[in-house]
Amino acid sequence: MARIFCVANQKGGVGKTTTTVNLAAGLAKVGQRVLMVDLDPQGNATMGSGVDKRQLELSVYDVLLESASVSEARISSEKCGYDVLGANRELAGAEVELVDVERRERRLKQALLAVSDQYDFVLIDCPPSLSMLTLNGLCCAHGVIVPMQCEYFALEGLTDLVNTIKQVHANLNKDLAIIGLLRVMFDPRITLQQQVSDQLKAHFGEKVFNTVIPRNVRLAEAPSYGLPGVVFDPAAKGSQAFIEFAQEMVDRIQKIS
Repeated sequence: MARIFCVANQKGGVGKTTTTVNLAAGLAKVGQRVLMVDLDPQGNATMGSGVDKRQLELSVYDVLLESASVSEARISSEKCGYDVLGANRELAGAEVELVDVERRERRLKQALLAVSDQYDFVLIDCPPSLSMLTLNGLCCAHGVIVPMQCEYFALEGLTDLVNTIKQVHANLNKDLAIIGLLRVMFDPRITLQQQVSDQLKAHFGEKVFNTVIPRNVRLAEAPSYGLPGVVFDPAAKGSQAFIEFAQEMVDRIQKIS
């Protein structure tokens, strides 16, 4: 059975998509079978996995509206080593179309059940807002990975996200919990970042992943080549950190189960 994780943070620009595609590629490199689901209408995780969102015949939009199955809509990204359930602009319309349908927040969960035994990990890239799309991701997930920068405003956004997860846990998905906080774009030379990092560890303890993703030019360049940094330049510091993070994820899941 696949372990399903949302990569979520209600604050934009914190590296959710970078985290999703690089963790997917890192997990593939350490021998895991991975499906990456793009739930953001911008389709950045799709493009960043070497799949052209403009060429998609079927996407996660069709899966949510139950006009296609995951098996029909997924695409294998051979360069990256994992499967992609892609998204494009069409997905923005799903918000409106799902308003009146039944089981609207459980559509993705239902669809993923059919392929659950084919993967070890399913990673879901969520949009930055709490929308019907994010809710679909949270309803089917075993846990949430929260990428965050070590800055003051990031702590504010984290409070909102923790409250959202508590509400979804109470009302829709009893399995949902924060698996861990991932410190991204980290620069140890900046005193404030070091202080926020220490605050996070003091408050969240073991929930903070040991791996820290450094600020890295090669990771930032990779999306313009349509690849995760882990594939684009495996020797880069940021890529190495993501492979280390993938191994930490595998170890952490084995401990839990």
